[in-house]
Amino acid sequence: MVELTGMRILIVDDNATNVELLEQVLGQAGYTAVLSTRDATVVRALCAESRPDLLLLDLHMPGLSGYDVMAGIRDLIDPPRSLPVLVLTADSSREARHRALSMGARDFINKPIDPTELLLRAGNLLRTRQLQQQLESRATLLDEAVRIRTVQLEQARLESLVVLATMAEYHDYATANHTQRVGQIASLIAQSLDMPDQFVTTIQDAALLHDVGKVGISDRILLKQGLLTPDERATMMRHVEIGARILGHARSPVLRAAAEIARTHHERWDGQGYLAGLTGEDIPLAGRITAVADVFDALIHERPYKAAWDMDHAVAEIQSQAGRQFDPRVVGAFTAIEPSVLPGPATAHGATANRATANSAPASTPAS
Repeated sequence: MVELTGMRILIVDDNATNVELLEQVLGQAGYTAVLSTRDATVVRALCAESRPDLLLLDLHMPGLSGYDVMAGIRDLIDPPRSLPVLVLTADSSREARHRALSMGARDFINKPIDPTELLLRAGNLLRTRQLQQQLESRATLLDEAVRIRTVQLEQARLESLVVLATMAEYHDYATANHTQRVGQIASLIAQSLDMPDQFVTTIQDAALLHDVGKVGISDRILLKQGLLTPDERATMMRHVEIGARILGHARSPVLRAAAEIARTHHERWDGQGYLAGLTGEDIPLAGRITAVADVFDALIHERPYKAAWDMDHAVAEIQSQAGRQFDPRVVGAFTAIEPSVLPGPATAHGATANRATANSAPASTPAS
């Protein structure tokens, strides 16, 4: 901590005798960082250069008065800089004091100067300034600690999302890495829709959990080869409800978005989806976006009930469902994405795609 006598003091007085007296009193008291000027027009430049901790300011000077000086450096006097001003004046009128206080002065000394009073009042203001600087330093350290902790919590949050998503994938090994790809595709669609950056980030994280409800579905159904029976399909549809229930009490904005996506990503634009049978824009936008991302990724990857489709065939299928299964605007945003940035299949099975088409019911499969 800097001693009071090491703190910086700027004297502004047009009278050379007054300046010499002030420098002498402060110097004898041990103050080592005293700067002075008789030119009021250079005060702002000197403040920028020397960054004083206290300004000793004469009120009545030719040209610029002390009032004019305070008006010119008001941003330095007011918070957050809060440079203390100790006014030196022979004018002891109430009006002069009120005016100086209204312009940011902290204290007064009447001329002729009493050295003891000067040192006491200057010391009090410097001590207050020192405490303020200590608080600012601690606040800076605290802000940095909060920033570091926020980064750590964000990393932990993202890791938790990945763990939850991976948990569902381990239950359904045929969809390995599906959740990460859906999150990536959903974020690309959101960007194509010119959504705010925060929405893009949130949907990328939240879409990871769109199928978390599959942890409550039997492997016998999840891993079944071929199409599901009506009863099995009804059971599979419950993963939407289970996912929403798992995430439903979360406070995190991302997990709340994930709950919304889990509940609505199998709704259809035409109202023929599940579970609520929502139509059109009654379906939350995040759910409409994830629906396209989910089905597209399911189409271009092999599943127990179907072979992988080639990219062109899958994109054409998505386009054909605009206004039926999918929001036309979302489909338009999806098709505007440069194909090279879309996460594709590890191996394209264009030769087998057509054989699987008739039996896979691709655009409405509940296992997607």
